Amino acid sequence: MLAPRVGVGVIITQGDKVLLLHRKNVHGEGTWSTPGGHLEFGETPETCAAREVFEETGVQVGNIRFVCITNDVFDESRHYITIWMRGEYQGGEAHVAAEYEASEVAWFHWNALPKPLFFSFVNLLEGNTYPSHAFTQGTI
Repeated sequence: MLAPRVGVGVIITQGDKVLLLHRKNVHGEGTWSTPGGHLEFGETPETCAAREVFEETGVQVGNIRFVCITNDVFDESRHYITIWMRGEYQGGEAHVAAEYEASEVAWFHWNALPKPLFFSFVNLLEGNTYPSHAFTQGTI
């Protein structure tokens, strides 16, 4: 029996824009998502969030805080519990810092998100979360 894995997704905003990356060579290849990755042994979600954002985009974040959790069953062999965190942009030029994992990094207006979106991010946007709530930019 396969056990779920734990991922951390990080919402970073700058004004009315959110930082997204175009995934490659990882599950969800070809979709757009926030930076994020696997929670490592002994790591806190806050530490994971800061590490993953910097490793993938070169951006530094601060004031990292918990938002919600999504239960993401991709298929019969891939199940993630995603811990969604929010971080405030602190500095750095957004770029593809993890060339193996992303082909593009960019800031997008919330009302003009690229498609297709990564399944976990869709669950967040549609309010399929714990605690349960409808997504609005102001609550995230």
